[in-house]
Formats: sequence, structure tokens, C-alpha cells
Amino acid sequence: MNDIYRGRLAKLVSAQEELLERKNRPLSSDNGIFARYAYPVLTEKHAPLFWSHDLDPQTNPRLLERLGVHCVFNAGAMYHEGKYILVARVEGNDRKSFFAIAESDSGVDGFRFRDYPVEMPETEDPAINVYDMRLVKHEDGWIYGLFCVERKDPNAPPGDTSAATAQCGIARTRDLETWERLPDLKTPSAQQRNVVLHPEFIEGKYAFYTRPQDSFIDAGSGGGIGWGLASDIENAVIDKESNIDARVYHTIKEAKNGQGPAPIKTKEGWLHVAHGVRACASGLRYVLYVFMTDLQDPSKLTYAPGGFFLAPEGEELVGDVMNVAFSNGLIVNEAEEVFIYYASSDTRLHVAKTDVDTLVDYAMNTPPDPLRSGECVKQRSALIARNLKFLETADSDIAKKVDALRLGERG
Repeated sequence: MNDIYRGRLAKLVSAQEELLERKNRPLSSDNGIFARYAYPVLTEKHAPLFWSHDLDPQTNPRLLERLGVHCVFNAGAMYHEGKYILVARVEGNDRKSFFAIAESDSGVDGFRFRDYPVEMPETEDPAINVYDMRLVKHEDGWIYGLFCVERKDPNAPPGDTSAATAQCGIARTRDLETWERLPDLKTPSAQQRNVVLHPEFIEGKYAFYTRPQDSFIDAGSGGGIGWGLASDIENAVIDKESNIDARVYHTIKEAKNGQGPAPIKTKEGWLHVAHGVRACASGLRYVLYVFMTDLQDPSKLTYAPGGFFLAPEGEELVGDVMNVAFSNGLIVNEAEEVFIYYASSDTRLHVAKTDVDTLVDYAMNTPPDPLRSGECVKQRSALIARNLKFLETADSDIAKKVDALRLGERG
């Protein structure tokens, strides 16, 4: 073992151990709805050294990186046997993604990967790439992972090496160790992304949230978040898709929208976290939003707060794909605390923390989008008028604090 090897090994081990042991801290919340945390919970630096480096000094005397890890993001999540479990999308320097399980005692820090990535069984038509698993414990007793399977488009013209197709892969496990691969989901749509399994049977069938697409990137005629039932999970076929949350012009979900994690069951209905996509001067902007559906009929929209729930900010705006906040995993623990795991710019994974009651309050009492600037002004002016009237009779301490911020007579 030479000095170069010794020096690099000491430096690499020290840096990673410091990262893995670092305590996370909540940031102050201006909106009162959730608290972001100061540090990402998973990055490429969290990947074990023995995933990327040949540690044998005989074959790698300079301790060079052999199989680099480029980024870690878009993780499915569940609370399992007292642990916070993430099934992360890990992307190597070769652009191929794979799944790897990390676990933590706290849910906000201390995540460490298991020794090996998930060895996901393949179908007869192997995927070129797999990613973005939604992890669901279903009432049938299985834990399911639904994910995107990407293949080269067989109808691409000669020389086109970028045209692709996307469909929904399905796998299941009982222990998060051994996975059984099932056939890909079949639907009437040309392509599928962001498919999520509902955690309970509906009408005795397996229920799916879908995202129909005409092509690999563009939704095209796909209207938004779809809904469909399949009688059998081992050969899942949806004969009919309906639209439960449509795309709308000049909103946060104008270009595309898709279900994030599986919804949370509450007394007031099913609470959903989804992503919305709009076009802007710098490309596509991804944000998270919330809506609720009926407890008995999860395909029936009941509450739809206007605007985004969480958008990328600060360093979250920068990465492989700029201006993206995306979530496909959340956890509700025994205390009804909610941990929303969201990725920023297809590069790293963060957590935002809230609780069920706060999310339900937000979903049920935040006004919907009026869809026109004029109506938005009326909506905001009505809130202002109610507040100013309230301040006339409010506790003097409250009134004084707010009045100090007003232009009032000074204008």
C-alpha cells in the first residue's frame, strides 16, 4: 500500500463519515405549512465508496474512481419496521439509473445505503433504464414498487438514437430484499409515466393513478392525472382511463401533471401530493401541488388549492435539469408527522416536514385558482378586506404589529 493510496483513502473515508454523521436541522417556515431542512438527505456523496472505487491497492494503487455515481434523487419511501426507508434513483456516470435502498432512524438525517443496489428482475423485453419508483404497501399484503421502464423506440427512424418509449413496470416484495417482477402495466394510452398504485382495493380491483402520454416527453392529448382499475395485478390491464385532475392553461400544470407518491388516507378524504409542469423561458418548471379526493371514491376530486405547494429555491434550482422539484415518496409515521421527500433539479434528495392536520387544513381551506388575473385580484382583495376589518376589532397587540407594516396614512 503506497502513500498515494493511504492518503486518498483517509481523505475519502473522513469526508464520507462526516457527511453520514451530519445532523440536519429544520429551517424557519414562512408559510407555516411545512419546514424544509438545511441539508439534502441523499446525494451522490452518500453512495458507499465500495460502489465506485476498486479498494484493492494491488489493482488500483492510486485509488481512482472506477464506476462513478453521478446523482441520487426521486426516491420512493415507506415507514417499515421502525425505519424510514427510501428506494432512491441512483444514476451512474454512464447515465443508467438503478434502485438502491437507504434507511434512517430519524427520517431527516443519517441515511445510509445498504451494501448492494436492488437487483430488479427483468421482463422478456429488458428495459434500457428504470427509475422513479413509487413504493406502496397494499392491503393485499404485498409491498409494490411501480416505476418507469424506458426502452428505445422500435419505430424510430434509422440514425435516431434518442427516441424512447416509457411504460409502467411493476414489482413486488414482502421484505424489501427479494423482488418479484410482474408484467408491465397495459393501458389504452400510447405511453405511461408516473403511475401509482392506490393502497386499497376499489370495487374489489387494483386502482391506479396514471399519466397518459402521446410520446416520451410530451403529454400531447393526455389530459392530466388518470384513473383506472385492473382486476388482476399479476397481469394488470386497464381497459378504460378517466381523468381526475386535468391540465389547465396558464397554471402550474399547463404542460404536464402527475401523481407523486400514493395518497394519504385522512378522515376528510385522500390527500395527494402531485407535480405540475409549465413552460417558461428557461425550459420546463416542475413544482409540487396538493389536492384531495373523496374517501369512498378516490377518483372524485373534492379540494384543489390554487398554485404550488412547494417550488425549488436557492441551490435547489441548479442541477442536471434546472428548476425542478419532484416527489415520488412520502412517509407518515405513528405521530402523523409527514416527511415529504423531494428531489431538486434531478440531482439530490431533500425532505420537508409537516403533519397530517396541517396538510388537510391547507388542502381544504386554501382557495382554488380563479384562472384569470382579474379574478385573482378580486380573490386577494377579498382577503385583504376581511383582514383589515378584523384588525379594527382585533387584540391591540396584533393590530399594532400589523399596522406598523402598513403604508396607511403615510402614503
